[in-house]
Amino acid sequence: MMGSVTTQPLFSFGVIADVQYADIPDGRSFLGTPRYYRNSILVLQKAVQAWNQHGNLKFVINMGDIVDGFCPKDQSLSATKKLVHEFQKFQGPVYHMIGNHCLYNLPRRELLPLLNIPRRDGDDNAYYDFSPTPEYRVVVLDGYDISAVGWPEDHPKTLAALKILEERNPNSEKNSPEGLVDVERRFVKYNGGVGEKQLEWLDGVLRGAKELNQRVIVCGHVPMSPGVASKAALMWNFDEVMSVIHKYDVVKVCLSGHDHKGGYFVDSHGVHHRSLEAALECPPGTYSFGYVDVYENKLSLVGTDRMQSTDFEI
Repeated sequence: MMGSVTTQPLFSFGVIADVQYADIPDGRSFLGTPRYYRNSILVLQKAVQAWNQHGNLKFVINMGDIVDGFCPKDQSLSATKKLVHEFQKFQGPVYHMIGNHCLYNLPRRELLPLLNIPRRDGDDNAYYDFSPTPEYRVVVLDGYDISAVGWPEDHPKTLAALKILEERNPNSEKNSPEGLVDVERRFVKYNGGVGEKQLEWLDGVLRGAKELNQRVIVCGHVPMSPGVASKAALMWNFDEVMSVIHKYDVVKVCLSGHDHKGGYFVDSHGVHHRSLEAALECPPGTYSFGYVDVYENKLSLVGTDRMQSTDFEI
């Protein structure tokens, strides 16, 4: 058939975002959206069951925020372990990334081993990459590399983040974007940025992928394009990250979580951006998870229930 290069995917992988479990009554976001804290673990269990039944998923990616910030702090460790255990019921590798809610619960030094994220350069950086097939590479970014949460209070990265917030956000409550206009609304405490060292690493990974003729899928908790998410839910230096990504014509799709409502956008360089609908906001009896089929000429997100299916032509 015209336009159909292949009917069998090169590989497939499972996706879920923003489970944000907590053993507390249902609540609402700051914007009033209902949040189902106890139900979200049932969404995850259903997802794992579906992924295992699929039988041909090479791995699963969790887009961050495994436990909610409202989780009682004496339960942070046990709740995180409980959720990791549910993910481990998937019959294959699971790749995690850190989100802001993870860091509200536990410092990086505790979080990374729990999520099986390898420490890099002797520090608690949480960015890494892997190659599931010779044709593809997956890059996982650490969107809280420069952040006011997760690092020790006197850490240079904490201080750099506080300086950015002080300069760009005049509100005394740094989680509030009030008065900030358009993409300036991203300069709030619950977002973060990618540091210089990580940008150099990303450049090297993408350059290497180009030399190997690999295509790349970039994953990060925080959205990387104003077209795909709320302006108040963007990576602080999304422009610098995208400038590295656009330098090499290898990145086909950027996947993210964080914004909860979901979004899709193709940027001026033809890179597809997809922020995924949150598991946390599923009323009981509804679900949000999916899997991605990777073909020669497209990627296809097959969503369940509240997660919208999306085709990415490449």
